[in-house]
Amino acid sequence: MISAGDFRNGLTVEIEGVVYQIVEFQHVKPGKGAAFVRAKLRDIKNGGVTERTFRPTEKFPPAIIDRSDMQYLYRDGDLYHFMNVETYDQIALNEETVGDALKFVKENDMVKMLSHNGVVFAVEPPLFVELEVTHTEPGFKGDTATGATKPATVETGATVQVPLFVNTGDRISIDTRTGEYMKRV
Repeated sequence: MISAGDFRNGLTVEIEGVVYQIVEFQHVKPGKGAAFVRAKLRDIKNGGVTERTFRPTEKFPPAIIDRSDMQYLYRDGDLYHFMNVETYDQIALNEETVGDALKFVKENDMVKMLSHNGVVFAVEPPLFVELEVTHTEPGFKGDTATGATKPATVETGATVQVPLFVNTGDRISIDTRTGEYMKRV
């Protein structure tokens, strides 16, 4: 059991049957009255953020989040198919569960499946991916002094803002957490 006084950022706990990740916490000791813990909690199933206060002695069971490596195979309608590369077990997830996590992931790339009690609730792409630019307008000579960017479509169909010197056919590195261009490969 984890007491509210031991909360840390990133910790996952189960409160009233719902699994929350602690986004932010603050121990408050008012001049009058008992101390309390104010916490921002993110529901890991639907992503909603709530703010609650707890007595420091309140205890909650820890929520164990399983992270497993899976290979993204293909998309069939609104289902995304994944395979465990060790056991060759395949699972299919609907578009609602996957969200936009795969907008920078190609077929046969590795992703992490996040599950709680055997129920997959999220897909985590790799932090950085290398993709080929399939379409972008040419940059104009002399426009580089301002650090200007232009939109570019990559091979997965996603659009990224890139510097003017990037051309169609170039391979670029993208940070999947922010969707930002990192460098040309």
